[in-house]
Amino acid sequence: MSRKLKRKNSIPLITFNQPKGAISEQYRLIRTNIEFSSVDQEIKLISVTSPEPADGKSTTAANLAIILSQQGKQVLLVDADLRKPSIHFTFNVSNIDGLTNVLVKKEPLENVLSNSYIPNLCLLTSGPLPPNPSELLNSKMMDQLLRELRNKFDYVIFDTPPVLAVTDPQILANKCDGVVFVIYSGKTTKERAIKAKELLEKAKSQLLGVVVNGVDSKKNDYYGQYG
Repeated sequence: MSRKLKRKNSIPLITFNQPKGAISEQYRLIRTNIEFSSVDQEIKLISVTSPEPADGKSTTAANLAIILSQQGKQVLLVDADLRKPSIHFTFNVSNIDGLTNVLVKKEPLENVLSNSYIPNLCLLTSGPLPPNPSELLNSKMMDQLLRELRNKFDYVIFDTPPVLAVTDPQILANKCDGVVFVIYSGKTTKERAIKAKELLEKAKSQLLGVVVNGVDSKKNDYYGQYG
């Protein structure tokens, strides 16, 4: 059992708290598009990133993981932001041990997985922040872990840092089956979005779609579109 922590910087788990709402329906659209993308190629490892901080990537990653788990799939949400992790705050679990412990061979995977209060959804927090995040994510141990996760879960969602901030998301994008790219309407400039997209393309990643957050509409002011 994971030691509970006080919630801090918690993000809205709309797909859990309002499963019949308009925003949850939009996340179901993302799920459907991922399923269609899996026709010719297996899509199990999915990276979620954005051009810059505060674009809503962590919110998107968490809600996407929840919507996939609601279909009865075994889902793991991984906090691969080894510089500014947030999943442990959102789900109120300990971050004493996590991904970094596995990558430096201090703990086996089964010792650091946490069951969430959401059925079918497991969590892998970041663990202690390392001095060399990029090197860890690009290590042979990471490749070995990805193979293990692929066999263990139906879907693995990685919350990664912003593309324009560090190289970490490009590394993971190359290793995953696809990328969900998150931008924020009115905040993300066209130039920054294009630059981030080009970096992901250079990493030879498969772009599954774009989520637009912050769209101003009468129905909601959070979720935009996927396409």
